[in-house]
Amino acid sequence: MAQKPRKNTMISHGIAAQNRKGRFNYAIKETIEAGLVLKGAEVKSLRLGRAMITEAYAGERNGELWLFNSYIPEYQGGVLSRFDTRAPRKLLMHRKQIEKYLGAIAREGATLVPLDIHFNNRGVAKVTLGLGEGKKNVDKRHAIAERDWQRDKARLMRNKGRGDY
Repeated sequence: MAQKPRKNTMISHGIAAQNRKGRFNYAIKETIEAGLVLKGAEVKSLRLGRAMITEAYAGERNGELWLFNSYIPEYQGGVLSRFDTRAPRKLLMHRKQIEKYLGAIAREGATLVPLDIHFNNRGVAKVTLGLGEGKKNVDKRHAIAERDWQRDKARLMRNKGRGDY
């Protein structure tokens, strides 16, 4: 028996796009939530949960913070307005916060990495940025080994009660 195709479910609040490699490739020191300037069709497309921010980064343009190289596909719901899928999108933050993070980028060589795009409880699109430094390969291997050990430990504890070690 064939299954019915699922309807496109819209995200009213929760994560719309996630950068899972962000925490793996960077040692995140601090996170900040920023608003995101979007067009109506971009919001509709984000609510479908098909956006990608794995290659995105935040940077400065004319003294403001912008999100570059994020991919939000065109909305196919009959909307006539077209938009550039990889257009830079302005980030909304307080002036003092912008100066603080731009100073950290200039002084310490840190990077602003987008970790996720989500909708808050009021349905407003927000992006979580992490201020971090790139990890060395040794640190990445250590993180992989730690994750594997945690997985094996959980498996051992689960199987301990059954008697098959």
